[in-house]
Amino acid sequence: MKQVYPTFIAEYKGDFLVYVPDMDIYTEGKNMADAIEMARDAIGLKGVDYEDDGKVLPVPSTVEEAMKKAKEDTEVFDYSIGILTLVDIDFLEYRKRMDNKMVRRNVTLPNWLNVEAEKAHINVSRVLQEALMVKLNVSR
Repeated sequence: MKQVYPTFIAEYKGDFLVYVPDMDIYTEGKNMADAIEMARDAIGLKGVDYEDDGKVLPVPSTVEEAMKKAKEDTEVFDYSIGILTLVDIDFLEYRKRMDNKMVRRNVTLPNWLNVEAEKAHINVSRVLQEALMVKLNVSR
């Protein structure tokens, strides 16, 4: 699922401070491009955590609602003085990219097929991964 979240970026003492009000996220970047990438990564991480915990993802605010939230949260820094931009994230793609840990599965094959695969130096795990991706119509 793809979403677009209002995000504030303000330059402060050479850093680019980032605030995503809908997710209550604070991060920073070395420059504007890095700040946007850090925002996208932080939104993706928090969104995956929400999904894993069975929580509903926050609905993106309107620009007006985001500005109101930013002006209310000025205790440490007033992000409303920064640039308000929109940062998109595809949570499904983000999860695919970040969740690449391998899991062990026990697969049963007829012995004769296993012998042939070994003779041909075929990596059975790789073949199984490729076949599953074709069967499920997904890619990395």
